[in-house]
Order: sequence, then C-alpha cells, then structure tokens
Amino acid sequence: MIYLDHAATTPVPREVADAMYAVLTEQYGNPSSQYPLGADMKKQVEGWRKTVAGALGCQPEQLFFTSCGTEGDNWAVTAACWQNRHLGRHIVTTAVEHSAVLEACKWMGQQGYEVTYLAPDGNGNITAEQVLAAVRPDTALVSVMFVNNETGNVYPIADIARGLAAKNPKTLLHTDAVQGFLKVPFTARTLGADFITISGHKIGGPKGVGGLYIGPRVRNPRPLLAGGGQEKGLRSGTEATAQIAGFARAVELRMDGLDDKLTHMAHMKAYAKEKLAAIPDLRFIGDGTAPHILAVSLVGWPSQNIVNDLGSQGICISAGSACHQGKPSHVVAALKLPKKAAGGVIRLSFGPETTEADIDACAEALKKHHDTRMPML
Repeated sequence: MIYLDHAATTPVPREVADAMYAVLTEQYGNPSSQYPLGADMKKQVEGWRKTVAGALGCQPEQLFFTSCGTEGDNWAVTAACWQNRHLGRHIVTTAVEHSAVLEACKWMGQQGYEVTYLAPDGNGNITAEQVLAAVRPDTALVSVMFVNNETGNVYPIADIARGLAAKNPKTLLHTDAVQGFLKVPFTARTLGADFITISGHKIGGPKGVGGLYIGPRVRNPRPLLAGGGQEKGLRSGTEATAQIAGFARAVELRMDGLDDKLTHMAHMKAYAKEKLAAIPDLRFIGDGTAPHILAVSLVGWPSQNIVNDLGSQGICISAGSACHQGKPSHVVAALKLPKKAAGGVIRLSFGPETTEADIDACAEALKKHHDTRMPML
C-alpha cells in the first residue's frame, strides 16, 4: 500500500501502540481513585499533559485534553461566545474552515449570532487585513484556521492576533491548528490565539484524543461537560488514559528530529510537484506553503473516479472535491474555480514515512488515469 493521505490520518508507530497497550493492560487505574494505582495514573496523566503542552509551547495547566479536534473547535467557539456574551453577538470566520468550526458557527447563528464568512482569493489566501476589516465593536469571536486541510494554505494568525489587540482587544481569537501542530512551526505564544485546537491522530497518535489550549485572557471558561470535575472541572468524564498516553508518545516521537522530518516532508512535496507537472491537464490548486499538503486538479476528470481508480491499485489519496451529489467541497467551492477544475481536485498529503518511490507510483498512476480514462466533466 502507498499512503499519501496523512492530512486525513496518520499511521500509528509501534512505540505509540505499545504505550497504549501498557496502560490498557497494566496501568489501568482511574486517575480519580485514591489508592496507589489511581494516584499513579493521575501523576502519569499530568506528565503526559506536560509533554504535549511542551510541544505546543504553553503551560500544562493551559492544555485540556479532548476527544478530538472537532470537540476542541466546538468548545472554543461556544466558550468564547459565552465569555463575550455581553460584548456582542457577532462572529468572524472564513468560508474555508473545517466543518467543525463552520457547523459550530452555524449553531451559534441559530442562537441569534450574526456570522461573517470571509471568502479566500482564487489561490486560497486569507489576509489579516481582510479579517480585521470585518471585526466590529460587537465581535465576540474571530475563528481562523492555521493551516487549511485541503489546500495547505497557512493563515496569518499572529498578525490577526496583533491586529485584534489594537482594534478590539476584548474580541477572542480561536485557531484550528490541527493541520499545523508539529507540521508548521509555532508556539502558543507566537500565535497569540486565545484558543488553539490540536489533534492526536494527525501526528502518529491514536484517534479519539486531542487538546485545546485556553489562554490567560479567557476568564472562567464555560465548562464543556458537567460531572465529576476532571480537567479542572471544565471537561468532566474519566480521562481516556490510553489515548492520552499514545498522544504524548506520538508527540515525543515527532519532536525527535522534528526539523529533519519537516524538511523531508517539504522535499516530498517539491518532488511531487516536479513529477506531477509533467501530467497533461494537471493544475496545482491553492497557494499552500504547509510542507505536507498538495492540492491539484486533473482538469476534466472527476476526482472521485481518480480516488477510486488509484485506491484499487493500493494508492491512498483523497478527493479535495468531495463529490456529494456532484458538488465540490466547501473549500473548493470558495475558490470559485472553473467547473472542470473544481470537479477534478484531489489532495496528496505527506508524512515522515513518505518516499520518492511512493510519489513516483502515484504520478505514474495519475498519468495512466489521464491517458486511459475519458474525461467526464
């Protein structure tokens, strides 16, 4: 199998699985229990929190474990609106956010909030000036993702944070950094966001665990879940200790030689662009600078057909154009591409394990698809 869909999920290294297995079979204590097995697990959870927080560049007490990026996004949106409920009922976001943010904002719209959705330019870019121009005195929240999951565009979160501090310092800033964490260098301090969402399974960790950074400007954040008081009373429920252990171990593994891993992924992307450029009717999509995501369109050839064809050959890529009833994804739609280009968008995404041979095989398969299948769009 050739796996070129690391933006969807990532392989779990043996070391991560082993760390989880040990917790499941030997260190299975409930961190809330008072006897030594539970107390030891509580200590370990806090150690794992410190590991993940260290990679994020924040204090351990500022990091709260969640079940996934979607949960973190929803929590951030609702908590920001709750804190600023007396400031106003206006939200600024973009038309190319992950659905977890868009659906949370849509829900807030049903609660009486006005949501401004900013459109990218034809290359997928969103500027800080564009965001700040949409901010009003009653803007409770700005939510802009750090790295777009379909195009790889990196958005200027630090510039937005500085601009908000000058224009409307009470407005809170959230960024979905799921695709940026340990792929595009940043720290919580350098980004300047009040909420930062991350996820474990995008960096070699297990599915079912993520994290939300909550910064110092968020006063008495609204709890996500009421119950036994875990996560400082903000997200009750017995901690998913095996997933948290796996998340922390994945962070350790990714941090080991991180610069070399990022350089390798950037090289794989550059190599892929070189190989794919030779395919007739192929067009590069977006202006993404993230090292692990490359969006292209085989103009005129339906993306789902391409994904199915390559999948049958053991090559895993994704349809940047999610052909639901023939409609492109909301990200592709926001780019306002010509119909044939929009319908042919696919995404390749790379990891530290990706090789040039993987890309050679993918390029060959795409070229064969172009040469042997009739365009249908």
